[in-house]
Amino acid sequence: MTFIITVALVLLVSLAIVVSLEYIIIQTRLVQKEQVENNGLWWIILFGVSSLVVGLILAVIFSKVVLRPINNLLDGIENLSEGKYDHRMENSGFNLVGDVATPFNSLAGQLQSTEILRSDFVNNFSHELKTPIVSVSGLISLLKNENVSKDKRKRYLEIIEEEMNRLTDMTTNILNLSRVEKQEILTDKSTFNLSEQIRTCVLLLEKKWQKKNISFDLDFEEYSILANEDMLKQVWFNLIDNAVKFSEKDSEIGIKIRLINHALSVSVSNDGASISDEEKEKIFNKFYKGDSATSRESNGIGLSIVKRIVELHEGKITVDSKDGVNTFTVEIPKEL
Repeated sequence: MTFIITVALVLLVSLAIVVSLEYIIIQTRLVQKEQVENNGLWWIILFGVSSLVVGLILAVIFSKVVLRPINNLLDGIENLSEGKYDHRMENSGFNLVGDVATPFNSLAGQLQSTEILRSDFVNNFSHELKTPIVSVSGLISLLKNENVSKDKRKRYLEIIEEEMNRLTDMTTNILNLSRVEKQEILTDKSTFNLSEQIRTCVLLLEKKWQKKNISFDLDFEEYSILANEDMLKQVWFNLIDNAVKFSEKDSEIGIKIRLINHALSVSVSNDGASISDEEKEKIFNKFYKGDSATSRESNGIGLSIVKRIVELHEGKITVDSKDGVNTFTVEIPKEL
């Protein structure tokens, strides 16, 4: 539409200018009317050539004005393709193609934020990956010493087990994130007992919550759901695991299930540091980690996996933080 309008304007303005010039020439008697009538063919040729020249000049002028935002946009896209995410377009004011600066700058800002998070994640992940490997390597060297006491040997083996579990969790989360991000259609759906699945996840994490003397308040009846059983298990496991990580010692974690308008609502609540409004907007982003000391135990992937799985189930996840209680709520249709 912009191209059509531009061409029409160029033609109309060119025609108006040429006709006006010829009218002025005839009216000022620079050329007699009889000469125009006697040399009609030459005047037609002159009219055409004049229109072409004027049209070309106007086309150049119009193209610089009208197509400038498009050229700027193309330059911006080229910069983004080269990884220059700090590039921004200037808002040039009125133009026929609309204001492309605002959406482009928003896109560039999102890409820049993602790149920063990705870079931070790679650095942190590399460090976290290297730390347990070095620790395990050092402990194995100590275990080779025959003079190490039985108690120390047992403690060293426990630390090695903990570090290996950390490595397993990190690599598993990376693989799970890669898998669910590529998946567009939910498959392998079956009907299963959701309540039993959540109780199983609590038991699987028993070793972690017993260390902090955490108790559970399981407030739900028996509910069944039609969904992907393995995927939903990841959701509850991650949410409960996070609740344990960020809970204070000797505290309580509450899990509720409610049936609301043909959808099952599962809430996981824990006492801990409040989540700010700014963090609520970022907490489900890939690679995001908070600033608290406890967040170092996280690799910034778990909640991204949770959100993607919930979306595949046509559900939603929300977070609420009030009076020192953080609650993650997942709503999923009972039958897809």
